[in-house]
Amino acid sequence: MSNKVAAIILARGGSKGIPKKNIKDFCGKPLVAWSIIQSKNTPEIDEVYVSSDSDEILKIGKKYGATPIKRPDEISGDKAKSEEAVLHALEVLGNDYEIILMLEPTAPLRRPDDFSKAIQQFRKEGWDSGFSGGELADFLIWKYNKDGVLESINYDYKRQGPRQERQPDYVENGAIYFFKPEIMQKYKNRFGGKIGMYLMDFWQSFEIDSPDDWKLVELLFKHYLGDYYFK
Repeated sequence: MSNKVAAIILARGGSKGIPKKNIKDFCGKPLVAWSIIQSKNTPEIDEVYVSSDSDEILKIGKKYGATPIKRPDEISGDKAKSEEAVLHALEVLGNDYEIILMLEPTAPLRRPDDFSKAIQQFRKEGWDSGFSGGELADFLIWKYNKDGVLESINYDYKRQGPRQERQPDYVENGAIYFFKPEIMQKYKNRFGGKIGMYLMDFWQSFEIDSPDDWKLVELLFKHYLGDYYFK
């Protein structure tokens, strides 16, 4: 079996919250470029692709060293699933890969070695699929039930104990999804088989979906990652 690793960056052209966000300047480069740069600088990643319906995004991707995959319009709308884009990419590329990384440009808060560490952990622990996550150490979650009544979800408000006694909760932070190609093809889902988690710092859990998100993530990127990327 091949031990090749491919990164597939999903970057469609349409965006209601922030028009053309994937090509908008983020810390000196088009937003999509950061996921490409991070992938290209990872020794374990053999091939880097950008899947998009936008020729402009594909052109930028090519400029930064990614191979373009033109995505059909029917799987590029607001309601299209990321899995559909990956399955299309695998139809184009074939499935002769050990691991596929599925990356969203809107989650750029990755250290230069995050991909390497995640891939190494994937192999060491024998995962079939996995995700990057952050620990919700001090978040007490409530939801309205079907009757409109608030209920505590991740703790019992009637028996509040010290924070140290609570079991940690984790959030998918959107920075990295990875899986064996056969898992995606079998389940039509990014998750299947033995699922693992690569743990990242909580500040890496913020993604860009709105103009306010953009400002926050840009501040975090400059503060925490500036020494890595702006030398």
